Amino acid sequence: MLKASSQSLIDSGYLKARQLVSASQPDDRLSFARAMVFAAVSAYWREVDAGLRWNWNLPDPPTDVELPQLSMEAELLASSIGVAAAKLDQMRAGYALGVLYTAMMPNTLRAKAGAYYTPPALCERLLDMAAESGIEWRSARVLDPACGGGAFLSPVARRMAACLKDCDAREALQSIEQRLCGFEIDPFSAWMSQVLLEVTLSDLCHEAEKRLGQVVRLCDSLEQNPEGEGFDLVVGNPPYGRIGLPPRLRDKFRRSLFGHANLYGVFTDQALRLAKQDGVIAYVTPTSFLAGEYFKALRGLLCREAPPKRIEFIEERKGVFNGVLQETLLATYKRGDSSGAGKVSFISQRQNGGIARTSAGAFKLPKDPRQPWLMPRTPTQRGLVGQVGSLPYRLADYGYKVSTGPLVWNRHKPGLKDRPAKGRYPLVWAESVRPDGEFSFRAEKRNHKPYFEPKDDERWVVTEFPCVLLQRTTAKEQNRRLIAAELPADFIKKHGAVVIENHLNMIKPLNGTPKVAPATLTALLNSDVVDQVFRCINGSVAVSAYELSALPLPPPDDLEELDKLVSERAKRKKLERMVERLYGNGSN
Repeated sequence: MLKASSQSLIDSGYLKARQLVSASQPDDRLSFARAMVFAAVSAYWREVDAGLRWNWNLPDPPTDVELPQLSMEAELLASSIGVAAAKLDQMRAGYALGVLYTAMMPNTLRAKAGAYYTPPALCERLLDMAAESGIEWRSARVLDPACGGGAFLSPVARRMAACLKDCDAREALQSIEQRLCGFEIDPFSAWMSQVLLEVTLSDLCHEAEKRLGQVVRLCDSLEQNPEGEGFDLVVGNPPYGRIGLPPRLRDKFRRSLFGHANLYGVFTDQALRLAKQDGVIAYVTPTSFLAGEYFKALRGLLCREAPPKRIEFIEERKGVFNGVLQETLLATYKRGDSSGAGKVSFISQRQNGGIARTSAGAFKLPKDPRQPWLMPRTPTQRGLVGQVGSLPYRLADYGYKVSTGPLVWNRHKPGLKDRPAKGRYPLVWAESVRPDGEFSFRAEKRNHKPYFEPKDDERWVVTEFPCVLLQRTTAKEQNRRLIAAELPADFIKKHGAVVIENHLNMIKPLNGTPKVAPATLTALLNSDVVDQVFRCINGSVAVSAYELSALPLPPPDDLEELDKLVSERAKRKKLERMVERLYGNGSN
């Protein structure tokens, strides 16, 4: 009950702290957030020090970090959070203080830095996965290249200390100092990480009668080069988000880049450089690298240098990382491994803070590892993946290619019209593709207008041929991820042409008449089986043209009976049974 009430106090403190930081001047918010967290950490240190009676002063914050004077209200609030944190175990206390900092950061800075704190249970699970890959805490050299507030450094240090209980305290402490390292670019986060790490090792430091040496290095991780033979384990939750790399760093990481760079992809490349030849990389990342086109070079690099050994999908998309809606996973990679196979599981957080884990079997990387990696995302998909993994047919084999709708409406606002007229065409929005797989021309949502009048130099947005339309944005919580409808030929004939908006994918014939009729392809894409196959590929809310083009499909010559059922307007249940047979009943 004591821990529960302390956590409740901290949670309510977060809300009040965010209200206070929102009321401050925008330019002062980072300094205010740091001052609040410093006050909370100071109170936490005093409480811990009073309990342990070590009589050591709190390490000074960086001299170049501005910490303005807080109001009495803010000071008391921060102190109450720190005192409440001291009543929790060390891992939960560190998490509470780390989240306080990231939650109070200005939104733009937080998004740019990709700063999100990892819950303790997920940290522990990732470290267990590292141990399963062969990491020995008694001897391993470990690096967190984006250590933030020490979410991973502290539990690693605790495991190291537990393995060295039979050693002299000074020797054990020296061993940890020599083998544990954190890189951090934010000076305040680096300070906080060092402080919380010293609290974690307080018993060992007290027994050794020696304070913890500097473990956290203030630096830009992407600028660092390998030292010696490298680390046995590179672990952490690297920052997320797009980044514009300077030419020198873009050249350095060119091997893993295709198009724009994402921070976590670049940090994954850097981890390969910093790990020793048979070392392990253990990361928390979004799932988007499993399939996205921008990550195809990274997938190829991982397969060559450090294939995944275990991937564990976090089932919840909300409430795991504060302020994050991306799907995430835990993964371990082994440098020098060449098996191309690994294990898949699903994990969820229990109410008591623990982890529930369900195995989904094994996965095997594709022959061309740059292609999307097909993996079960639920235990029931295990058999399906086994059935479709060897299917060589794709939309191109059916006679189709995929592109996104050409009109980005907010770049062409003057052309949006309320009424039809000469030179205007129906504007097809995503809402016209109904969940039941039917096309229904409509423009009822806010800012949607039903017609578009292209200028002479905008004729490229006009579509004059039938195709299959498919919504571009869906979430895994929806009943279906693939929502398709045939754009009827008679609708185009009636209006002469249409304009398709950017939130729709267009699956259009490559040359002339495709091998599979648009209506039959629509029925196939709207089936439960194909929806499940897509979920085993996709790693984000976007239904991308790249992923659709990689979707494993049954042989086009086998679709004659499905084509007949579609032409007879058979009921959905009958269509579903036919598609199941086409996929070898792999969904059962």
